[in-house]
Amino acid sequence: MSEIHWIDGDTEHTARWHSETGMPAPRHVVPADDRMNASTAHRLACEGTALLWQGDYHQARQLLRAMGRRIDRKAPVAASAQAAFHLQRRASGHRARVLGRLVVPLGADHTLALRRAPDVRAACEEAYGPPLPTPSVVSLRELLGVLGAHQWRAKGVDVPAIGARIHPHYGVFSPVRGEYVDLVAQAPLPRAASLGAPAFDLGTGTGVLAAVLAHRGVRRVVATDNSPRALACARANMSRLGLTGQVEIAGGGALFPPGRAAVVVCNPPWLPAKPNSALEQGVYDPKGAMLHAFLTGLAAHLLPGGEGWLIMSDLAEHLGLRAPGELPSAIADAGLRVADRLDTRPRHPRASDPADPLHAARAAEVTSLWRLTAQRPEHSPARPPHGPGRSPGPGS
Repeated sequence: MSEIHWIDGDTEHTARWHSETGMPAPRHVVPADDRMNASTAHRLACEGTALLWQGDYHQARQLLRAMGRRIDRKAPVAASAQAAFHLQRRASGHRARVLGRLVVPLGADHTLALRRAPDVRAACEEAYGPPLPTPSVVSLRELLGVLGAHQWRAKGVDVPAIGARIHPHYGVFSPVRGEYVDLVAQAPLPRAASLGAPAFDLGTGTGVLAAVLAHRGVRRVVATDNSPRALACARANMSRLGLTGQVEIAGGGALFPPGRAAVVVCNPPWLPAKPNSALEQGVYDPKGAMLHAFLTGLAAHLLPGGEGWLIMSDLAEHLGLRAPGELPSAIADAGLRVADRLDTRPRHPRASDPADPLHAARAAEVTSLWRLTAQRPEHSPARPPHGPGRSPGPGS
């Protein structure tokens, strides 16, 4: 357990340090309150000093925003999309480290003892688990993320494909980008899936794609994930949706469950880059490890006539992180063929935001569902796949 130490007046204090991003406990800590201005706070944080806030809660939030504006003024300019991506990742890491040094104390019962502070106990228990016997210190930036996740968990995300809401938990990738969910709702099911054969959902997260398959009439879906938070989230969603008898949530760390399926769905992280924290693992997959594990293991887990549904964005190609043609080559090398491909455009706000440093790549992005089958014997003719221009149509 890491600890954080500071001196207030003549008294030395110690508390447990908690960071979901893995940020190490700061070595130098000074008390701070409403008298500290943004310039001083920004300078101290850049030097590595943590600011233990003891003033007004809303004033702390304003200070955090002001510090963020000072960091953003120095946004780097890049000559290419790939350079822009790497510069943005470095800038994002620097921003997180500096803003993460404005920290707040939590009581042993997760109480935030600041003036005008909200009750954060329920949100902290959802994210961190039951209170421990000792007080702790967390970054204000992280705590605001915990509060935001608590609100999303209570409100849920509307998923028209199942006519219901999915409730994401803290640290679990939220299905706010509904276009990929629509692709799974529209792709034609293999005949075996309609006749009672199982489906697999690999890396299920909130369980949204497993719920879509169940909603489409697949009688048994086995969903896997290696994240305890995701497993708890998916189980809670299946219970809320009344699908616990139809969808099995399986842990254990293996990507594929035992056996074979008529449909194997996988929505791996889309960008082959290193995550800066465990919370980014839903977006970044170092060297495409999960993608390649899915491709190399798929044929052995398909029933005759079965399909693997790979959901991928081509943002990595537009950013220069994956070479054009690399994905089709990996598919063929794994003994698979492309039976069809459904494409859609992103609908999220950043795709149309010219101020985003990655705007050109995001504006060109296409999200695809690749329908993959085991390669046929050489004497059996294969139907050529549709090209990348095929779209699932309006409403996707």
